[in-house]
Amino acid sequence: RAKEIKTKLGTLLQKPDSAIDFIIPYPEKPEKPPKAQKPSLEEALQWRDSLEKLLQNPYGLASFHSFLRSEFSEENIEFWVACEDYKKTKSPVRMAEKAKKIYEEFIQTEAPKEVNIDHFTKAVTMKNLVEPSPSSFDMAQKRIFALMEKDSLPRFVRSEFYQELIK
Repeated sequence: RAKEIKTKLGTLLQKPDSAIDFIIPYPEKPEKPPKAQKPSLEEALQWRDSLEKLLQNPYGLASFHSFLRSEFSEENIEFWVACEDYKKTKSPVRMAEKAKKIYEEFIQTEAPKEVNIDHFTKAVTMKNLVEPSPSSFDMAQKRIFALMEKDSLPRFVRSEFYQELIK
């Protein structure tokens, strides 16, 4: 065993004959994006009263998403985030593609991550998608925001996720 290790080390310590020996035969792991900075106590305390402030903070958004995932109800936050991304889309072709994807993933009946919106909101959203615009999902997004604000935010504030943050 020791001889085997010595042979491997010897091979590694030899000078390469050409630059081709420097090529690594497998891709390196991609770097993880930097973690969102933990908020100050003052910032975190503001989240109790403002879902908007919570969602504007990358750490808050990630914490809220993790909390909702733990409750098996992350479709609302994922829909909201998808809508925010959609609104930033400039290309009409990309907008139509994203609109179709959002509709199929969150709005249509029996969608994999169907959000809980009323029939009227669903009908208005479908009508808006005939000619997609940045505001196509506004009504549905506002309904889901209100639902998260009224239902999910109070549960999040009472959760261990949040309580640990404000200690």
